[in-house]
Amino acid sequence: MVIMLPAASIRTSPKNTAISGDAPAQPPRRVAQRRPAYIAQAVSYVIDAAILFAYASIGVTTVTTGLVYLTLRLAVVGVAFFLSETRVTDRLRDHYLFVPLSLVSITIQIGAIYLVPQIGFYFIAIIFVVLGFGALRMSAKQTGIVWAYAAIGLAVLFLLTDKPISIPMGDETERALALACFVSTLARCAGAGLYGSSMRELLYRRSNDLAAANARIEELAQLDELTGAYNRRYIMKCLGDEIARIQRGAHCCCALIDLDHFKRINDRFGHPVGDEVLRRFAASIFANIRMVDKLGRYGGEEFLLVLPDTNTDQALQIVERLRGTIAELDWSAIAPDLTLTLSAGLSEIASNDTPEDLLARADRALYRAKDAGRNRVLAAAQRRRFG
Repeated sequence: MVIMLPAASIRTSPKNTAISGDAPAQPPRRVAQRRPAYIAQAVSYVIDAAILFAYASIGVTTVTTGLVYLTLRLAVVGVAFFLSETRVTDRLRDHYLFVPLSLVSITIQIGAIYLVPQIGFYFIAIIFVVLGFGALRMSAKQTGIVWAYAAIGLAVLFLLTDKPISIPMGDETERALALACFVSTLARCAGAGLYGSSMRELLYRRSNDLAAANARIEELAQLDELTGAYNRRYIMKCLGDEIARIQRGAHCCCALIDLDHFKRINDRFGHPVGDEVLRRFAASIFANIRMVDKLGRYGGEEFLLVLPDTNTDQALQIVERLRGTIAELDWSAIAPDLTLTLSAGLSEIASNDTPEDLLARADRALYRAKDAGRNRVLAAAQRRRFG
């Protein structure tokens, strides 16, 4: 006995009825995704302010400079955080507000360079961080706009003012603070890289989830919902594929299988019992055919079985064995006094066959089996009787 898994196993677990993969991001999820970005920005601004306070402690700048800088930066990110938490930005394409935040941040940096040129190179380094971090989420056009804005601002400072933009390196303390400036900047650049890596990993997972969902959708489009067998459209495609293989010298048979007196089952026991009979019939067939064989629901209580690499004599043996299995099953668990038999008509694919020719021959053989008393298997152009 060979277990048929490809179609039958799909309907055995209720969990498989749902398409796997993440649902589209909902507003609460977007809020949760944005929150770490804003927190990271706030932490970065606190680091900047700490460095400014350190410079103030050695007289390079004033404490007021650090306080104003920190207040402005936290106010900007605070507004963005508020708009995010209240979901105002969800309707925007740039729901992270990276473009306006980058433009405002660059404006603050350029203002700081102008007002505190003695540590101006540190603020220039921060512009690199802002642009690099923002570019991870911005489009090429948006990145170009932010870059052009930064370039124009720096050009104005460098070419239209005489501010002595520098960074103090006069003694060991100043050199240590300069090192702290650039090390912290490098750390944030590395953080932006890690953020980009996490985004790529997220996109990779989403791509895999989407591929799995698409595969599941395609799989569901191939199946008959009630029985788990292939639906008529897909089983006809399988038959067409086998006809194409025949042109290369292969053998293949198909069998039209009809459940005998199925209307009586529905009339006597009701349609829910009839549905359960169809499900159990399909499961029993799947359990007794090869992996390469394909079973599809052709219509109502009629099924089409495609048997690749099988000639007429072999197909007769296979389908006759299936007929005997179905006839011997105990159907009383579904309904008392319930019995079930099948009739089948076989046809072997010829090299010049169309699906219509093949099925017409199998259909004629099926009707001969019914006329001969049902519960039997007959092959096209043959009078052999089984059962």
